[in-house]
Amino acid sequence: MRGGTLARISPLLLLLASLLWGATFVAQAIGAEHVGAFTYLASRSWVGVAVLLPVIALLKKKGISSKRPTRRELLTGGVTTGFLLFAASAAQQIGIASTTAGKSGFITAMYVVLVPIVSVFLKRLPPKKIWISVLLTVAGMYLLCIKSDFTVGIGDLWTMLAAFLFSFQILAVSHYVRLADGVTLTCLEFFFEAIFASIMMLITERGTTVAEFRAALPAILFAGLFSSGVAYTLQTIAEEHVSPPVASLLMCMESVFSVFFGWLILGEAMGQREAWGCVLMFAAILLSQMPVEDLFIKKRRQRDENLA
Repeated sequence: MRGGTLARISPLLLLLASLLWGATFVAQAIGAEHVGAFTYLASRSWVGVAVLLPVIALLKKKGISSKRPTRRELLTGGVTTGFLLFAASAAQQIGIASTTAGKSGFITAMYVVLVPIVSVFLKRLPPKKIWISVLLTVAGMYLLCIKSDFTVGIGDLWTMLAAFLFSFQILAVSHYVRLADGVTLTCLEFFFEAIFASIMMLITERGTTVAEFRAALPAILFAGLFSSGVAYTLQTIAEEHVSPPVASLLMCMESVFSVFFGWLILGEAMGQREAWGCVLMFAAILLSQMPVEDLFIKKRRQRDENLA
């Protein structure tokens, strides 16, 4: 596929990835009922690696990728993105055991606002609209997570941490995908995520029974094939042609899909308070990506030209 064509369809690829991630929140909720977070995460990641290995072999045979990264670049990219994905996914999986799939999806979507803020550390100052988005997000989070007795559920706190870690993962993928082809980087990312998760599984979750694992297996296979094998590959490939803020906007649509699939499959429902929280958070997501300031600049230039 030529670069121009891939650049045009990259937004659609990210939207498809968001749909698959939204459905995966349901798989995560089901998996959390039977096995621990690290067992689920390790199993899902190894399935993702198994799915991607033949794809890499096929691409190499056809000579599709023109990138020739060094072993050090591949190793650094794989370890960095793999650890960040492991940490974020583990926090998310721990959290989803104590909250709903739809709520987890919306809280996780906070990364769309966090990505520009984290970019400050990379000496990329965010525009003023981002701070408005932050205020809307805080208001939405209050309605969505703060209960009548002013307490936050432990699952919500874990999911907030996941959103913060995912923002770093998105920025890391955006950096390393310029050095290595997307599929190879994704496979290495899941390989190291699987190693980290397997170590934690052996340390903390050795009591998982065969019956429990078998009950969680359909959810693990779905997440490993579609979330790990397909969706993250689409993210890595498409991010080379889409800026991080725009990519985070498209990927945050997983929050909408998570609520839809949570309602369709799990029968989850939200109260009016939580629904308004979701509306505010989604408004923050949209505002953070709208070219508001660019429009003002264009209008100001047009006015100056007319006056001249």
